[in-house]
Amino acid sequence: MKKIKLVQQIAEEGVVAVLRGETPEEVVGMAKHAIAGGIKVIEVTMTVPFALRAIEELARTYSSAKPGSDDYAIIGVGTVLDPETARAAILSGAEFVVGPSLNPQTVVLCNRYRVPVMPGVMTVQEIQSALELGVDIVKLFPGNLYSPSMIKAIKGPMPQANIMPTGGVSLANLGEWIEAGAVAVGIGSDLTSEAVKTGNYALVADKAAQYVAAYRKAKGKH
Repeated sequence: MKKIKLVQQIAEEGVVAVLRGETPEEVVGMAKHAIAGGIKVIEVTMTVPFALRAIEELARTYSSAKPGSDDYAIIGVGTVLDPETARAAILSGAEFVVGPSLNPQTVVLCNRYRVPVMPGVMTVQEIQSALELGVDIVKLFPGNLYSPSMIKAIKGPMPQANIMPTGGVSLANLGEWIEAGAVAVGIGSDLTSEAVKTGNYALVADKAAQYVAAYRKAKGKH
C-alpha cells in the first residue's frame, strides 16, 4: 500500500524538484528551500558527490514527518543507471527512484521492494516496455526535445500511460504540459540556477512557490 500511496502523492503534488550540486551540503540546502517554497517531492541525483549522504539527511528530516504537514516531503533519488545504485539509495532512505533511461533490471529491483520507479523514455516502444515491466510513471526525457503535444499523441494509443516531462519545463510552459495530460513535471536547473549564480539560496524557495502556484492554477486548484 505504501507504494500506491507514494505514487498518488507524487501525482497530487505534481512538481518534482530535480536537484544537482557540487556537495551534499549544497543539495540539502537547495532541498530545504524548495520544500519551504512548497515543493514536496525532492529528487537528489546520483551525479552529486556523496549523494547518499544528502538523501540520508533529508529522509531523516522529512520522510518521517506527518504527510500534509509543513515538515513532510517525499525524498527520492535520480540519475539511477543500475539496480545496485537503486538499492543503495533505497537503503539510504530514498522513497522513489528515477533514471534517465529504461533499465529493466532497475525496474525489477524497485518492484521487488515496492518502491516507485520512474525511468526515462523517449519513444512509444520504450513506454510500452516500461508499462509491461510494471512502471507506474514514465519520465519523458529530455522534455526540451518535445512539445506538450507529444503527450497528447502518446495518450492516443496509450491513454493508460502516466507521463512526467523533465528537462525544459519552465514557468512559461508548465501549464501547457499539464493541460496536455502530464501527470507531474520535473523541474531542474531553472529552479536553482539563479540561486547558484548569486549564492542566495532563498531564491530557490521563491521559485518553488512560483512553480507550485503555476501547477495549482493549471489544475484548477486554489
